[in-house]
This record gives sequence, C-alpha cells and structure tokens, in this order.
Amino acid sequence: MDQQLKSVSKFLSYVLRHRPDAIGLELDAGGWAAVSELIQCAAQHDRILSEDLIQQVVASNDKQRFRLSPDGQSIRASQGHSLPVNLDLQSLSPPPVLFHGTATRFLTSIMAEGLLPSGRQYVHLSGDFDTAIAVGRRHGHPIVLEIDTQQMQIDGHQFYQSENAVWLTHHVPAKYFLNGNNK
Repeated sequence: MDQQLKSVSKFLSYVLRHRPDAIGLELDAGGWAAVSELIQCAAQHDRILSEDLIQQVVASNDKQRFRLSPDGQSIRASQGHSLPVNLDLQSLSPPPVLFHGTATRFLTSIMAEGLLPSGRQYVHLSGDFDTAIAVGRRHGHPIVLEIDTQQMQIDGHQFYQSENAVWLTHHVPAKYFLNGNNK
C-alpha cells in the first residue's frame, strides 16, 4: 500500500472506529457513514478524499478493515470500535483454539485480569499463530497466548466473527490460557 493510501487508511480507522465527531461525522447505529458525508466532513477539516480514493483504500487494505455497502454509498469499519456500534454479529462456534498476540510487557496484568477489550467493544482473537505474532509485534516484544475457546464456549462465553475474519469475544479470563510463552 502506498503512503497516501496508508495515510487515508489511518484516518478512516480513526474516524470510523473511534472519533467520527472529530470531523463532525455521524455514524448510524451499525457504524455506517455515508461516503458523501465522510468526504464533505473530511474536506471541512483539510483532508481531501474522493470516492475513488476511498474505494482504493477499501480494496487494498490487507486486513480488510473497512467495508463498503453493496451500493458503495456507505462505509464502516469491520471491527475495532471504541464507540458503541451494532455490527449485527451472530454468535458462532469458534475453532477449539484461537490466538491473541500482545507484547510481553502486558503479560503480568493479562495473567491477573485476563484479556479485556481495553477501550474497544471486544477482545480480538486470531485464527492463526502468524497473524497473532504480527499483532503482538506492533506493541513491542511479541507473545502469543493460546485460548481454549472450546472450553470457554462450553462455559457460556459467546464468540463472534467480524467481516474480516477476526474473532471477537467480550472477555477472556486467564484460566482459559493454554500457554503463556512464545513458540
């Protein structure tokens, strides 16, 4: 992804996941914003966007962070919101084990409290180790926790999967960690 697309992607993450009010944008209950309103609000804050540029960012984002409506008139973030939105996710049965990548400096509090959403709506889990280790690297020296999601589900915890295949749950108590070490 070139530098302009990366910059726009970061901007879209900020306004669609965390602070639409920073540019005067309103999201509906499902987190959707009209593309035309996004372009207009961004322009009023010296950020020039176009439908074509937004479509390029959506298409080129390797993590599929954004989704356009079928008619292309609305956009939303796939997950990671710190503000309440209804993504209309259905509870699903996860694979028996999922992974969470983090930095080793967070391990003491994670072992005490489990995994918490930390300002987001959900805890994010990966279906594979490599994705989790990449996530952990973004925060420092990485560590990957393996989560016994099969037992969590038996115990009544619910799981959801976002449009970009990230697994979501409200909390992962530490008793469900299968390890605490790097592989």
